[in-house]
Amino acid sequence: MDNIALTAQDVADMLKIAKNTVYELIKRDELNSYKVGRKVRFTLSDVEAYIARSKCIQPAIPVDEIDKSEEPPFHPNPKSTGKDFIICGQDLMLDVLSSHIEKHPQGVRALRSYIGSYNSLVALYHGTVQVATAHLWDGDTGEYNVPFVRRLLPGIPTVIIHLTCRVQGFYVAQGNPKSIKTWSDLIRPDITMINREKGSGSRILLDEHFRLLGINGNTINGYHRESQSHFAVASTVGRGGADVALGQEKVAKQVKSVDFIPLQTERYDLVIKREDFDSPAVQAILAILNSEEFKLEFEGIEGYDISEMGKIIAEI
Repeated sequence: MDNIALTAQDVADMLKIAKNTVYELIKRDELNSYKVGRKVRFTLSDVEAYIARSKCIQPAIPVDEIDKSEEPPFHPNPKSTGKDFIICGQDLMLDVLSSHIEKHPQGVRALRSYIGSYNSLVALYHGTVQVATAHLWDGDTGEYNVPFVRRLLPGIPTVIIHLTCRVQGFYVAQGNPKSIKTWSDLIRPDITMINREKGSGSRILLDEHFRLLGINGNTINGYHRESQSHFAVASTVGRGGADVALGQEKVAKQVKSVDFIPLQTERYDLVIKREDFDSPAVQAILAILNSEEFKLEFEGIEGYDISEMGKIIAEI
């Protein structure tokens, strides 16, 4: 399966970057590629290796140890404190938000860390980031994010701000030839899955449902085969490398030969420490999220429900 060639546009879609940026990554020897005649091609493992290397922040690593040598020049806002402001999460919405923060009158330098929900909250606990994002479902309460914030940030007052609702479900081959519809279908011996990495919201959603159903993941074909992005697992299913994967609805619209089986609506939220709530940067975020200008950027994108964007949903 890994021998199937990806084009530069495929890679750009996976990484949510411009096609020209893909070529720049090749020139800087950051992304492996090969040529078929005069055309540049990539393998999925090369792209996933790049994604893994790009996760610049890990829990408990101090901010001043982050390598910023590859970052573009930045001209600080005159009102900026000069301190790096780091936002964790993997959704395109956060890249757009970071751009708006830097342009806002009260904005600051906004860096991005592409780590999953669980590790994002742990990084916030350790103080290496200022904003975490999460879409973590608790099977015992049926609630998103609040139970995990309480567990992973004990004793730290926090504020949870809503971003969007998204639909999670199964990526299956076009026409759903194996009639995969429920979580229990994954235990069938004729089904092979590809999983998301530990700590991602999709992985925790899967594991929580397995726990409630009494399913041992070790018995599922492909359970231990992990990939780093929704696009990567959807592409694997579309190419016939697996029968099913779990991910977001909007990605299924971008991948050929894939159908989407909706399972449940998830809440995707920002989490900040209460002590930072009145800071200019966080107040800028609230203003941006509640602005018509920002919301308009997502009204035409299928898969986002932004009706409650910017609402404070919990103070813990």
